[in-house]
Amino acid sequence: MLKASKKPFVASWSAVCLVISGGLLTSCGKKADEPQQGGGAMPVKVQEAKAVPVSDTSDYVATLKSRNSAVIMPQVEGQIVQISVHSGDTVSAGTPMMQIDPLKQQATVKSQEDTRAAAEANLKFAQQQFDRASSLYASGVVSKQDLDQSRSALDSAKSQVQALDASVREQQVQLHYYNVTAPWSGIVGDIPVHVGDRVTTSTQLTTVDKPGSLEVYVYVPIERAPQLKMNMPVQILDGSGNVIGDSRVSFISPQVDNTTQTILVKARIANSQDKLRQSQFIRARVIWGTQKNPVVPILAVSRIGGQYFAFIAEPGDKGGYVARQKPLKVGQMVENNYVVLEGVKPGDKVIVSGTQFLVDGVPVTPQGAS
Repeated sequence: MLKASKKPFVASWSAVCLVISGGLLTSCGKKADEPQQGGGAMPVKVQEAKAVPVSDTSDYVATLKSRNSAVIMPQVEGQIVQISVHSGDTVSAGTPMMQIDPLKQQATVKSQEDTRAAAEANLKFAQQQFDRASSLYASGVVSKQDLDQSRSALDSAKSQVQALDASVREQQVQLHYYNVTAPWSGIVGDIPVHVGDRVTTSTQLTTVDKPGSLEVYVYVPIERAPQLKMNMPVQILDGSGNVIGDSRVSFISPQVDNTTQTILVKARIANSQDKLRQSQFIRARVIWGTQKNPVVPILAVSRIGGQYFAFIAEPGDKGGYVARQKPLKVGQMVENNYVVLEGVKPGDKVIVSGTQFLVDGVPVTPQGAS
């Protein structure tokens, strides 16, 4: 009984499946044949590719440097006994900033001044001896030799005083170096030393940055060296890509950096509002030139396997239009468009709607894009 009941059930279920499958196949066949049976072309919106002026640019990471930034280093060795400024202070030219212990140098200056005083006394005595010898020689009391000897002693005393004068001045100038002053008006930078530190002539005490223009140091790959020219436009960009400064190339290095194989390019940037800082990393955009290229909307471009494509409505062999898939070589983005370097010509009808349903060669009916 169980076997007899199963057979009719299996047979009926097979019949049901066959009917359903037949219905699906019939339904799918109708959908697949509908475009062919209708024979109509697919309506699509198109936009004519127009050539617009586009700047050929390259963005690089650049460094800001100031020609008005002084690194303060001592000209003498010694121990720091006083620091009169703080980081961030605004100072004027000649403002005392630090004091290096001057006691030893002061003693040297005092010793030189005492030696000069003794030499001046000796000069005064030599002058008196010469005057006396001259008077006696005129009276015939002393010989010509005695007069010459007194003159020689006077000349020697004068030379000694002059030499000591120069030595005293030198030591006094050296004493002046123990007082570190600001070379010009500006802002004091970081002060890495402290009172009590011993410094040498190679120790950096601080910096003084003079407000004003900065220089952008841009390192351009050697491959683009032939295109570099003086006065080429350079733009400075912030983190969001907005232009915050315009300049032009003012220096092109004649040498190549061995390590990076780049060429140093400089451009001056005004910094009137103090938005930029010394040694700051920024983006610099070098504008190589301007040329006219067609642009296509971003939505009309698809990317498959790293290659860009767009559909163009072209006249068909039997009249009407067909969609042709064109490989593109795109450049930078301008607003909501791609700049096309190769693949589209000005005047081409670029399909901007329904591209996901298109295949190469399908008939289309172009309509103007809104």
